[in-house]
Amino acid sequence: MAVVVAGAMGSSVAMAQADNYAEVNRLLRSGQLTEALNKADQYLSSTPRDPQMRFIKGVIQTEGGKVSDAIATFSKLTEEFPELPEPYNNLAVLYAGQSQFDKARAALEMAIRTNPSYATAHENLGDVYAKLASNAYSKALQLDAGNAAVPPKLSLIRNLFAADARGTNKAIAPSPSKTVDATKPSENAPTAAAATPMVPKKSPDAVENAQDEVEASVKAWAKAWSSKNMRAYLGSYAAKFSPPGGQSRSEWESDRKARILPRARIGVELSELSVKVNGDRASAQFRQAYTSDTINSTSRKTLEMIKTGDRWLIVRETTGS
Repeated sequence: MAVVVAGAMGSSVAMAQADNYAEVNRLLRSGQLTEALNKADQYLSSTPRDPQMRFIKGVIQTEGGKVSDAIATFSKLTEEFPELPEPYNNLAVLYAGQSQFDKARAALEMAIRTNPSYATAHENLGDVYAKLASNAYSKALQLDAGNAAVPPKLSLIRNLFAADARGTNKAIAPSPSKTVDATKPSENAPTAAAATPMVPKKSPDAVENAQDEVEASVKAWAKAWSSKNMRAYLGSYAAKFSPPGGQSRSEWESDRKARILPRARIGVELSELSVKVNGDRASAQFRQAYTSDTINSTSRKTLEMIKTGDRWLIVRETTGS
């Protein structure tokens, strides 16, 4: 009976959290920044360590032009939750907007070190390197105006930024269910975007590389689960995923949130991972050790996966002894 009561309470807490996130994001999207900030602060007064609401607060501060406050918010998140790559990424965007490209580079390198499959951080780091190169070429031209090799390189870099200014940069708007959202990029600054489990691009013809991709996706799934990053966790499942027990996708997602979010801590450790790839389909088998504040269990698990674009996503999940 205690387990049932705890589960019910957990579901209620998760729903209340989701409602708060949704309301703050609604105010943010509608441009009611003062109201959104007040609502976020009200929520954080009782749950000051909630990383999701603190991240949203940083977004609100950024949108409101309070760059110093946003930098402080994201910096504190990187200190207290160093395993989360998204605060590093958005911190880099703010630094780049202030032309502090060395700081932006360092923040993005930390994001990638935390999650090597974080595609947005890789893209942003490329933009930062391009801007650093532009500055270096300009300085070289100042010191040696007769160097004919420099102007074409500088022109190439400037054309790249001109293309970005015409709209190739993109930002992802906040939504109620996302663990992380985005800031708007300033001109010539990296793009801030939400995190989704990504896999580095590798040769599709190499079976060994495909196995590495599947393994990376499985580990990203386990990491998202452990950190209660629901956007990344649920994003690991394909649109064709078949929930167990005949549940609908929305029912299954609600159930997973109710089981995961209330936990004070979660650990998901994988061992004996074995991957088999057949074209655009793969099977990953492993031993899973799950720990939380209420449960400790070990089981065998199989994830059936399909390749969608450059990502491997789960279509079926089975547990057995």
